[in-house]
Amino acid sequence: MKLLFDKAQWMMSADGAYLMIRTNRRDATAFCDEMKEGKVYEADIKEHRKKRSLDANAYAWLLIGKLANKVGLPKEEVYREFIKDVGGNYEIFPIRNDAVEKWIFNWRQRGVGWVCDILGESKLDGYTNVISYYGSSSYDSLQMSKLINLIQEDCKQCGIEVMTPEELALLMDGWAS
Repeated sequence: MKLLFDKAQWMMSADGAYLMIRTNRRDATAFCDEMKEGKVYEADIKEHRKKRSLDANAYAWLLIGKLANKVGLPKEEVYREFIKDVGGNYEIFPIRNDAVEKWIFNWRQRGVGWVCDILGESKLDGYTNVISYYGSSSYDSLQMSKLINLIQEDCKQCGIEVMTPEELALLMDGWAS
């Protein structure tokens, strides 16, 4: 069960420490009703972020397809180039020289947009620096918005019709909370 909350506090009692979260009554009672006595439960608490919608993803791929057709490149290649321009969506890893090819192969197995480039020799002897980009399947709404804006700008330059800012705002507002 996933619970959203906006406030928390803790208290001590004779049998231990308690974390209390403020959520809606329906979810709180449903969770407590479903708990089985004697079982241990796990909570993974992190800041809630809006997720991108499938509509935004579909729109990005629609534009990528039109742009790829216009420039005569495979849509996957066009997509991968946009991934590199998003910013903040990569890690640089020093990889042992004899493991670079395997690293790149395994990273790319995660999806079409999971891209690697070799940056060059690492300061660590026997290692190569590899920049590894995360694909858009892992993006939050801000990163997806940046990606769509990049795609739209290139489409405009090629004379491909894109959504108006108002239409795009409606699409972005449609992201699931």
